[in-house]
Amino acid sequence: MNNFQDTMDHTQENEILVATQTYSVERPIYSYPALHGKLHKKDKVPDPIGDKIKRALSCTPKKIRNIIYMFLPICKWLPAYKPREYVFGDFVSGISTGVLHLPQGLAFAMLAAVPPIFGLYSSFYPVILYCFFGTSRHVSIGPFAVISLMIGGVAVRLVPDDMYVGGGGANSTNGTEERDAMRVKVAMSVTLLSGIIQFCLGVLRFGFVAIYLTEPLVRGFTTAAAVHVFTSMLKYLFGVKTKRHSGPFSVVYSTLAVIANVKKLNICSLVVGLMCFALLLGGKEFNERFKNKLPAPIPLEIVAVIIGTGISAGFNLEESYKVDVVGSLPLGLLAPATPDSSLFHLVYVDAIAIAIVGFSVTISMAKIFAVKHGYQVDGNQELIALGICNTIGSLFQTFSISCSLSRSLVQESTGGNTQLAGCLASLLILLVILAIGFLFESLPQAVLSAIVIVNLKGMFMQFSDLPFFWRTSKIELTIWLTTFVSSLFLGLDYGLITAVIIALMTVIYRTQSPTYTVLGQLPNTDVYIDIDAYEEVREHAGIKIFQINAPIYYANSDLYSNALSRKTGVNPALIMAARRKVLKKHAKELGTKGKPQSSVVKVDAEAGGEEDAKQEEQIEENAKPMTIDSLVQKTFPEELERFLPPGPNVHTMILDFSQVNFIDSVGVKTVSGILKEYGDVGIYVYLAACSAQVVNDLTRNRFFENPCVKELLFHSIHDAVLGAKVREALAQQEALAPPPEEDSEPITDPET
Repeated sequence: MNNFQDTMDHTQENEILVATQTYSVERPIYSYPALHGKLHKKDKVPDPIGDKIKRALSCTPKKIRNIIYMFLPICKWLPAYKPREYVFGDFVSGISTGVLHLPQGLAFAMLAAVPPIFGLYSSFYPVILYCFFGTSRHVSIGPFAVISLMIGGVAVRLVPDDMYVGGGGANSTNGTEERDAMRVKVAMSVTLLSGIIQFCLGVLRFGFVAIYLTEPLVRGFTTAAAVHVFTSMLKYLFGVKTKRHSGPFSVVYSTLAVIANVKKLNICSLVVGLMCFALLLGGKEFNERFKNKLPAPIPLEIVAVIIGTGISAGFNLEESYKVDVVGSLPLGLLAPATPDSSLFHLVYVDAIAIAIVGFSVTISMAKIFAVKHGYQVDGNQELIALGICNTIGSLFQTFSISCSLSRSLVQESTGGNTQLAGCLASLLILLVILAIGFLFESLPQAVLSAIVIVNLKGMFMQFSDLPFFWRTSKIELTIWLTTFVSSLFLGLDYGLITAVIIALMTVIYRTQSPTYTVLGQLPNTDVYIDIDAYEEVREHAGIKIFQINAPIYYANSDLYSNALSRKTGVNPALIMAARRKVLKKHAKELGTKGKPQSSVVKVDAEAGGEEDAKQEEQIEENAKPMTIDSLVQKTFPEELERFLPPGPNVHTMILDFSQVNFIDSVGVKTVSGILKEYGDVGIYVYLAACSAQVVNDLTRNRFFENPCVKELLFHSIHDAVLGAKVREALAQQEALAPPPEEDSEPITDPET
């Protein structure tokens, strides 16, 4: 506490010291040509193609070592393993995680619509493989509720219950076995295809795809998946026989099916399930409250499994009370089998969704632990690792795996330091598969249902995101809600696609509807901030500074132009229309008096005028040297200015591009149009604080085709403001200077 207070006092002293310091800089006003006239670009000589090829194909010991470390991370961390520091923590963590793998593997196999033994296979093979190829030291790989539910949705859609299962008797038993065997084939095919997709994405360095699954999207998606899992587990908790549904509105159909059969519920199954439910909830609360005093969390799931199995076997609940149990758990490992590739065209959409969701969940959890423990994870290598786990695992009858949130938290909190903890957990599962699996054949399915539902607590707690996003960001709230609703009612596969599309649309909306700000100066500084936000900020007379916090491209270029005139109050179209109206009125008055116009005024073609006068002015204009003033028309007669309606007296518009990261061809045309429109009414337009990328974009789109346009670019807003003031001061000096004597006769009125 004392150290924290000392740190806070030191921070406050530094803040006071910084706030009292000042600096003064003297330098010229830098326009773009002036600044780059003093700079000399570095000569970048590209390497010859031959050297690049030679370097790419070279084979050095260091390069070989880096490649091995990249594709086999275990070769890097295993030699650096510290037995004295890590063994105990990995041992405790492995045991704790292993006892979670058993009930969750059995339960998630129910979600995947395959026999329970395949959940144990999925808890063994992928964990061993990830130890060699994964970069995270703390995530627990294996069956995950959301992925298992997505697998089950595909299996039920392609192999519905009524395809094989008919009436009772031996035919029903044989039909169930045929149905389960076909669903295993479907699950293996989806797993293989999703693994191939993940591996290819990793090799092609597509690890960045996870950034398109934003946190609100992932949390909304997993919350909807939790509702799907909950409704899928109700029939096991109540002990009722209902058809499993998949596809759009499956969650509604499943809930209605359970409600319709609620009169047939199995009281014994419900009581056993509720007892385990209460035990797990109370035990987890105890673990949370005394986590600092307990050497390791109490493995409540395995306790519930042991108690449930003991009660079921002791009282023969399956025969006496018709309670559904896990059933056959054959000992031993199955021989490898090739998945059915003929199903790929039926499951590729689901495989893509499973591949992306599985990777997104894994990399999100891996990054959290990496930041906490001070190491790095490689997204591309994680894709490769998951791809290998799913691809090779599918040959041994596993279904798609990912990072389990609950097991990962246990593996990390119990002292796990490396993936050797995961290897130890998988060895416990191997023991069950090879030797003691038959002991759990009497385990009631209601117990597994209670375990799954309790583990959904963390996902259901994500509903608390809604008030937070309501306060912080309505757009992220929209992403969360639309993802939740679409995934809930359309299904997890189509819901995810819909959510990604909506998330991308919000990006377009953000750039299409950015924040437009008029800036002013903090007095006696070169700081320019929002004039509407602070009382101390002041505008310079005759200068408007306009800022956008987004790129200028085809989707918002027109909006940018409209916002410029709206926010600054300077609309060149209205100014031009008012001038035309005054000119017409003045010409009409001259016509009624019978007096010809005494001077030629250059206006738009729509304002009228003689053809020869326009040609004469054009010749004179072409004869003038190209200068910055040639971009601005100042030919409106001063004697007529008093007839115009009152408006802002603005001579310079400064467009702050400091927050513009790119501008496309449509945006360049828009900015060129702004220069012309405002120049036609005598207003200069300056561009300030353009990044090198924006300058390159302007150059490529021939914005500087007129060389004097570069004089309109300034290094900073303050440079542009000072440049505008200097220009106006020179203009006033020229206006006050006596006109040069000319040997020409004055123009006289022929009637006088």
